[in-house]
Amino acid sequence: MIRARFRLALQEGMWVTAVSGRFPDATLRLLTGVPMGDRALELGEVRADDPEPVVAAIRNHPDISAYEPLWSGDGRAIAQYEASEQRLYEFLWSSSLPPEFPIVVQNGVMEFDLTATREQFEAFGDALEAGEQEYELLSVVHATDDGALLTERQRESATTALRLGYFEVPRGATLAEVAQTLDVDKSTASETIRRAVARVMGQFLLGEESVA
Repeated sequence: MIRARFRLALQEGMWVTAVSGRFPDATLRLLTGVPMGDRALELGEVRADDPEPVVAAIRNHPDISAYEPLWSGDGRAIAQYEASEQRLYEFLWSSSLPPEFPIVVQNGVMEFDLTATREQFEAFGDALEAGEQEYELLSVVHATDDGALLTERQRESATTALRLGYFEVPRGATLAEVAQTLDVDKSTASETIRRAVARVMGQFLLGEESVA
């Protein structure tokens, strides 16, 4: 089994492309979504220093209806709404693989996870290569037969550190910056990343999962 994380430029004309492009520093997270006929019922989250302008832009977009705020505070806002735009689902399901939530969007670019067999992963890569959208493979981890190589927290921490440039020489981000992005303290971030790196090194260099 393979777990991978992709970054993909969204198509123009989608409401999430327009809103995220208007507020490039905000993060839009699709927590879950279910297509229902000509609409999709979605649960979404906005993360921003001031989420209210972003929320207003979503609520007032012509593709959004039945907007119901559920919670807001601490730079976050969660709402349930209906969206007439379904190209995101069409893209994800065209691969015959179910979407994994949350799907994260920032400034017209989305990041999402994929769990697949090697054959499915290669077929998905071929489909991306054949398309016209720009994409980037952010991470790929092979799981053992007994389960995932990394825990969900280890994978999230290591992927975030990689994306921010923590492993680069010189470093593109400090441990404090990684910890802040993960919303944990520095010691927790350091220990989780260390364990993740040890497991990955054990798997790919020694051919077995590390016990760290």
